[in-house]
Amino acid sequence: MFHKNTYTQRRAHLQQAIASGLILLPGHTESPINCADNTYPFRQDSNFLYYIGIDQPNLAALIDADTGATTLFGNDFTMNDIVWMGPQPALTELAAAAGIETTQVYNDLAAVIQQAQAQGRPIHFLPPYRGETKILLSHWLQLPLPELAAHVSIPFIKAVVAQRAVKTDEEIAEIEQAVNISGRMHVAAMQNAHPGIREAVLRGLVEGLALSEDCSLAYAPIITVHGQTLHNHHYGNTLQKGQLLLGDFGSESPRRYAGDITRTFPVDKTFTSQQRAIYNIVLAAENQSIEAIKPGVPYRQVHLLAATIITEGLKSIGLMQGDTAQAVQAGAHALFFPHGLGHMLGLDVHDMEDLGEDHVGYDPSVQRSDQFGLRSLRLARALQPGFVLTVEPGIYFIPELIDAWQAERRHAAFIRYDKLAAYRHFGGIRIEDNVLVTPTGSRVLGHPIPKTAEAVEAIRSQSGA
Repeated sequence: MFHKNTYTQRRAHLQQAIASGLILLPGHTESPINCADNTYPFRQDSNFLYYIGIDQPNLAALIDADTGATTLFGNDFTMNDIVWMGPQPALTELAAAAGIETTQVYNDLAAVIQQAQAQGRPIHFLPPYRGETKILLSHWLQLPLPELAAHVSIPFIKAVVAQRAVKTDEEIAEIEQAVNISGRMHVAAMQNAHPGIREAVLRGLVEGLALSEDCSLAYAPIITVHGQTLHNHHYGNTLQKGQLLLGDFGSESPRRYAGDITRTFPVDKTFTSQQRAIYNIVLAAENQSIEAIKPGVPYRQVHLLAATIITEGLKSIGLMQGDTAQAVQAGAHALFFPHGLGHMLGLDVHDMEDLGEDHVGYDPSVQRSDQFGLRSLRLARALQPGFVLTVEPGIYFIPELIDAWQAERRHAAFIRYDKLAAYRHFGGIRIEDNVLVTPTGSRVLGHPIPKTAEAVEAIRSQSGA
């Protein structure tokens, strides 16, 4: 945990943003894999972590928006618990570490909430995303499960987004720690990959490095020779000469802040000329996008800059043609770059996505597009100092998408379909860094992770077979 003052200040800020009523923050319970005593690794709800800080199951908190008082609900461990788990801190000790003076047993929560409801006091809660939490909320609030969504507090969502979006120095330090662990994981993958090794072995290697730092992965890793599949969580392939390996994985910090890094490298020790040409286009798009980041700039504008650079690069090697601005406006580039440039990063890898992407990445000044590719942009609104975000352009050759577009001659004025056969088995390239918006521009977080083609090849020269 951070110092207790961090949590008391966060809760005080939240209380000022909510007019009246009770603010309900349910923590996570344990979730069984196949029986009650065999559970998934515990990961606390990020909003509970942000305002309370306690990374343990079976807790909840109520903040009184009228008085500012916070109550932590939970149970002390029994002797049977201690036999199996060892000595545990008392509930009052946990509360004190979070700057909370009042505690009650967990089963009291329903009565407290229902008494407030009887008094006509609003109960503010966030959109639940776990089945266990939905059941608890239904019980506490006396609401049928299908009606929970209609009672979610929009003022609470907006207050949390406004607060969590701007990272403090201590949060930035946590993210940098996660990025540095992630960087070591990526270098290890570059050093150990070789023809004949399985993707699953590399997955075990990088996940083991995170575990050795007493940290967890921030999300399910992508380690694949089929990088054209954007979220590929299959690890059954054996690396072969001539392929590219795309690795998109990151560690959490000890306080659960996320790193999210992508690197792509050749299974051979050097890129082919075809691979190098595509790689350098993606690298140029990433570097110039980072340079364009500054306060007040809409991230949608930066995304379109990356699309423009990618289009120009593909024109230079004969895969696209025509007027670049018109091609980007029409969305022709999305055949090769079908996702958004990036997203917020913090306690979640897609920070606050549980609150709704349109609340986090959009505002009344910018509406989500319905155009293929652009509609997948998670962050579009104007940037502010303290935002931490990802910059992750890519170029992919997705055979099924190419076939579908070619069959209908979609954007044929801009796409050289006759040239794409030579790239059908290319795969995909993505390069990603984590960036802080500063008062005057931006800063890439963490120690440098090999990124130029030459730097990647230098690391690859240290690999095995």
